[in-house]
Amino acid sequence: MSVLDKRSADRKHPRPERRTGPSPDAGADGGTVRAAKDGDAESASRRTRSGRRRGLPLALNAVSVALGIAVWWALASAGFKLPTPPQVVGRASTLISDGTLADDALASLTRVLIGFALGTAVAVPVGFLMGWYGILRGLIEPWIQFFRTIPPLAIIPLAVVAMGIDETPKIFVIFLAAFLACVISTFQGVVNVDRTLINAARVLGAGDATIFARVVVPASTPFILVGMRVGLGSAWATLVAAELIAAQEGLGYRMQNAQLYYDLPTIFVGLISIGILGLLMDRVLLLAERRLTRWQERR
Repeated sequence: MSVLDKRSADRKHPRPERRTGPSPDAGADGGTVRAAKDGDAESASRRTRSGRRRGLPLALNAVSVALGIAVWWALASAGFKLPTPPQVVGRASTLISDGTLADDALASLTRVLIGFALGTAVAVPVGFLMGWYGILRGLIEPWIQFFRTIPPLAIIPLAVVAMGIDETPKIFVIFLAAFLACVISTFQGVVNVDRTLINAARVLGAGDATIFARVVVPASTPFILVGMRVGLGSAWATLVAAELIAAQEGLGYRMQNAQLYYDLPTIFVGLISIGILGLLMDRVLLLAERRLTRWQERR
């Protein structure tokens, strides 16, 4: 067949065109694949941004700690009556090796945990009752405000006389500090619940128990957790004075004993230990707050 005959045959019976893209039958599958790829890329980008957001505060915290140690070292080198970081590290190594620091930290942590747990366990229901029932608010609130003006440290002489010199007065003073900080925050959280939510629940037929459990408690949770964090700080702040009550071990006791001999490195070891333990416990409460209040908008 000649070339002209071939061209003529091609015109009568044209060959199917080659398609570079996906066929019509595969159009839906191709769109699904592209959508899946776009979704994977978006999720990967979201994870990257989330990782950066988490990594930046940690980096800033590390820089802040390094700057704080540098300033501390500079002040000690400039002639201030401060031990240098190597001296504190050496003293901490000695206290760790002979088990003294572990025993003191365990004793102090036990007192704080017991006092804080009891104070929170009592403060939350009392705060709810004060905020929900006006009669109980009128009966209880004056006493709460009265004792808030009295520092927990001023209760120590009365606690020693009334409770003796064992663990009870120490835990009671810590309990009082945590209770007074948490009860006010819980009460304020109940009072600040949006009345529109409560009225809407009543219109839908909810009773007091349902409203309390499904509306008041979730709306008050952020206030309760903030009050717990403040109460935890108050508990640790009261610890040193509480361990003055005939204590034989504890970080506060160790610091007070070191004061008699001008042992500044030991005092710094106690301060740093209290700060680290308090920071770790605060981070646990902060994590619980984020888990329990996921519905709340954050910046």
